[in-house]
Amino acid sequence: MGIGSIGVPSLILILIVALLIFGPSKLPEIGKAFGQTLKEFKQSTNDLMSDNDDKKETK
Repeated sequence: MGIGSIGVPSLILILIVALLIFGPSKLPEIGKAFGQTLKEFKQSTNDLMSDNDDKKETK
């Protein structure tokens, strides 16, 4: 059972729990921080992949 098997009801439940824990004023800040973290992770992954491709070409 992977992350791809999370359905709509599960996502709704997670959002309700997050709303109860953090409150409506904190959720946009948390979403923004999560988005920035995901963007940086993706950029770092792409940089590592391109560095790896560059090393293969020079061999």
